Amino acid sequence: MKRNHTFAGYLLVGIGAYFLLKQLQVPILTDFYSWPTLLIIIGAVFLFYSHTAKEHEHLFTGTLLLGLGIHFHGIAHYTFWPQHWAMFPLIVGVAFLVRALKTKSGYLPGIILCLISLPMLLSIQLPDWFQQLYLTFDSLKMYWPIILIAIGIYMLMRKKIDCNMY
Repeated sequence: MKRNHTFAGYLLVGIGAYFLLKQLQVPILTDFYSWPTLLIIIGAVFLFYSHTAKEHEHLFTGTLLLGLGIHFHGIAHYTFWPQHWAMFPLIVGVAFLVRALKTKSGYLPGIILCLISLPMLLSIQLPDWFQQLYLTFDSLKMYWPIILIAIGIYMLMRKKIDCNMY
């Protein structure tokens, strides 16, 4: 971060506004006086700073913190919010994709994580007559860490091979 004082200033304004609103007890915002809101604020500050300072490497951190804050807030306050492990790779995948839009790197991990997590999220809402899909998703749930490891090793080996060619 080239301008740490700018980032710190944004962060202090965001956290100060949070605590001021908490002290004022604004009735419409009482559901937001929780630790996930602090994650949302910090993530939003990272995104705002990244945009204003044109330091796009902070897009990943901002999107990750914002997504986690929204997810934990959703779990706490909404009955329809999916409380499923597949939300975490989805949030990380979206963070990779958001950063990749500006830096042009990280598309592949983002797409892979989203493609792994979306079917898993959808599997909890399928009707019973999709029994074969349930069996397929159960198999993927069992082996997805091995698939991730294999893809990661392939990406590492491919990078070494590409480096040796030049």
